[in-house]
Amino acid sequence: MARTAAEKTQDYKAAGDSVTLINTLAAKSSLTDEEKATIKRNTDHLEIMVAKSDWESSQSMTAFNKAITDGKAKL
Repeated sequence: MARTAAEKTQDYKAAGDSVTLINTLAAKSSLTDEEKATIKRNTDHLEIMVAKSDWESSQSMTAFNKAITDGKAKL
């Protein structure tokens, strides 16, 4: 079933929240196991979101891809 425009907007916002969380944790010099698990969950979420093919052209994946890379580097 195709996502509606509202669903895409909500998914994009949720992915943006994951980017913010990953960036915040990745900036720390050391991480707890819980923080690493949080990064893992959020990078997994972003990978699922980036893989979707029905995004609007105005919805850039650049920040999402960078957060995936940065987050995985901290694991």
